[in-house]
Amino acid sequence: MSHAIAVIPARGGSKTVPGKNIRLIAGKPLLAWSVEAALASAQFSRVIVSTDDPQIADVARQVGADVPYLRPAALAQDDTSTVAVALHMLDWLEQNGDALPEWVMVLQPTSPLRTADDIRNAVEMTRSGGAPSVVSVTEAIPHPYLAGQIRADGVLFGVPALELKDSRRQNFPDLYALNGAIYYTLSQTMRAEGKMIAADTHAYIMPPERSIDIDTPWEFHLAELILNDTYGQKR
Repeated sequence: MSHAIAVIPARGGSKTVPGKNIRLIAGKPLLAWSVEAALASAQFSRVIVSTDDPQIADVARQVGADVPYLRPAALAQDDTSTVAVALHMLDWLEQNGDALPEWVMVLQPTSPLRTADDIRNAVEMTRSGGAPSVVSVTEAIPHPYLAGQIRADGVLFGVPALELKDSRRQNFPDLYALNGAIYYTLSQTMRAEGKMIAADTHAYIMPPERSIDIDTPWEFHLAELILNDTYGQKR
């Protein structure tokens, strides 16, 4: 098995859902769902939670994650990119004499519906299909052909469906959106290009019901309903 590490970025200071990363959802801290899925997948030599918050670090350790350092405050701001967090992890490992992984998977804790099977399937795409990196996507809903802009005078414009003679939904091309659940790439590529999605990245398709990326109280509530109704406490 190729050497791979999972990193779960979980900073403190969430504004839209206070305490989001360790807030209980379906009976567990939110980040626990991602930690447990990563561990259950058996794809990683380490599952690291990168956080600036000692309380989050304590919870992460309690649910089985490795927290070898606290992330500096400069890398825990609202505008801090996820790739910066992953690159900081690689730098820390190198500076502390740890072996650098061949692959890195970023698992955002705000995607609690992602399963161990999703992780294994994404990894398998790099083995059997030779993908240089993999990112998870889901069907774009609503379809982008139905989206447009509104001018200052209230006029709707730029909606592709309005320009089509046949605007039935079933005739639109299949389009997909990143769902934020899985980013998997070679660490060397990430370092060289400064991004998590390399050229010729392959898409791992996930269904909408496992693609909720929690950013608002409503999304938190919806994810909890699905976890309780579909998964319960089993994974």
